[in-house]
Amino acid sequence: MSEDPRNELVEHLPALRAFALSLTRNGATADDMVQDTVVKAWTNIDKFKPGTKMRAWLFTILRNTYYSSRRKLNREVADVDGVFTATLSVKPEHDGRMQLSDFKQAFELLPDEQREALILVGASGFSYEEAADMCGVAVGTVKSRANRGRAKLTELLHLDEEGPMELTDRATMAVISGAGTVPQ
Repeated sequence: MSEDPRNELVEHLPALRAFALSLTRNGATADDMVQDTVVKAWTNIDKFKPGTKMRAWLFTILRNTYYSSRRKLNREVADVDGVFTATLSVKPEHDGRMQLSDFKQAFELLPDEQREALILVGASGFSYEEAADMCGVAVGTVKSRANRGRAKLTELLHLDEEGPMELTDRATMAVISGAGTVPQ
């Protein structure tokens, strides 16, 4: 008798929240999306195929939930000056050449598809194949989106190959480096 896949849901919550936060850029909205994702997964657990990756399945549900909610909105309320966002968290101080705020600003300038690809294959550690499956596109499309996103970030942040990359944030390093996994 195999274990109930519902037991595995909890261990993926931090990664789901991080992905939702990268898509929504709003903590409360991200929390709502994670909750919606868990409810959908719980009620549709019979559609989960044993032997496949629960994390990838959950990320797919979250991604689809995000894009469905965006299509339903008639208008978006922007936090252009960042006043509301600044009240949600305290930005950590970095000891490296690139500040987190610089990265965040540059990352937010990327198109949704490029941000999504970089989060999936860079910060979340999914393979290009897994990311392509989650996004419902060809592997080459995900690779292209990730590479264009990295190139644009490099340009926006004025980085070059000879310059130092003294970052303390492992997820940021993974997104910029293109390694596909979070460095230890």
